[in-house]
Amino acid sequence: MFMSSQQNHIAHLDMDAFYASVELLRYPELRGQAVVIGAGAAHQPVLQADGTRSYSRLRDYAGRGVVTTSTYEARALGVFSAMGLMKAAKLAPDAILLPTDFTAYRHYSKLFKAAVSAIAPKMEDRGIDEIYLDLKDQTDDIAIVAQRIKDAVVAATGLSCSIGVAPNKLLAKICSDLEKPNGLTILAAADIPSRIWPLLVKKINGIGPKSAEKLAVLGILTIEQLAMCDPAVLQANFGRVYSAWLMRVAQGIDEREVATRSEPKSISRESTLERDLHAKLDRNELSALFTHLCERVADDLVRKDYLGRTVGIKLRYADFSTVTRDLTLPDPTNNAQAIRQAAGECLRRVPLDKRLRLLGVRITSLSKPGGVLPTIAEQGELFAAQ
Repeated sequence: MFMSSQQNHIAHLDMDAFYASVELLRYPELRGQAVVIGAGAAHQPVLQADGTRSYSRLRDYAGRGVVTTSTYEARALGVFSAMGLMKAAKLAPDAILLPTDFTAYRHYSKLFKAAVSAIAPKMEDRGIDEIYLDLKDQTDDIAIVAQRIKDAVVAATGLSCSIGVAPNKLLAKICSDLEKPNGLTILAAADIPSRIWPLLVKKINGIGPKSAEKLAVLGILTIEQLAMCDPAVLQANFGRVYSAWLMRVAQGIDEREVATRSEPKSISRESTLERDLHAKLDRNELSALFTHLCERVADDLVRKDYLGRTVGIKLRYADFSTVTRDLTLPDPTNNAQAIRQAAGECLRRVPLDKRLRLLGVRITSLSKPGGVLPTIAEQGELFAAQ
């Protein structure tokens, strides 16, 4: 039975290839090319005497970095976020490689959110490049409101976004991805069989690659097949809690509200691996991803103006068992190096003899800055002494 809140209009706004799009504002000559973001400052473009710029190529990269994001042209070659740059170089050796610039990304994030909030103030911030909006109190036609929001984002930033409008957050997030880039998709509850059910199960946020593979073994490839599956079969393969969730989301049911004013209790980033990796045999790839997650957590702290004191990790093994470990620091921080070293200490306290399918980093005990933070050097000395 489908969810019934047909008058509820929840929008999910997702900026299109956000980091890469910000870079293309700076380097417009790269439009239409395969561009990968994720390198360090050593790969900064060089201005030539004739006024042109020379760029690093992905084939020239050597190190343990990971892809932060990529343009749609690079994605067409198989290069996606959280992939190791060395692996990406094998897929797209001629792609342009640019360093990350989180200061610029945060600037444009603030610009687009301010523009949107002037039209739709009931906003849930979900990250540097995505938000949920509660539009049920809007008096104009919802398509007009959504287009007005898209136009405001372009006017404020020069960047495009994709918006999905649906009766709940689950469906809105799916819809925002259906017509990327620069898409606008509006869905009613009655549209679920025709527009949502034909999609692959991996389109549901929360069904990762391993779960999708396990469903495929059961002959479940589409959301419709999941919706029609015998609940007993799902429970036997996924357990009581996760199978119940699978049945609900396949029917388009999601009762979460747009959280406009809640204070976060924790900030976390995690990644479900494309394939199961072994901590020793795949050490370089896992280490690069681990560092990347810590950097993203630190960036979230800075963007949301928080410090955190308790750093934690989450590991999920190939057999779906999960372990967590935490470490409380002497002082709160938002520094990526400090978070990475604390997370590394946690990592030393977990078994690493089995293959991993998920890696996560979180920080809790959040507080607002109340004084001068330790410098990077001071924080490095702190952890060196431990």
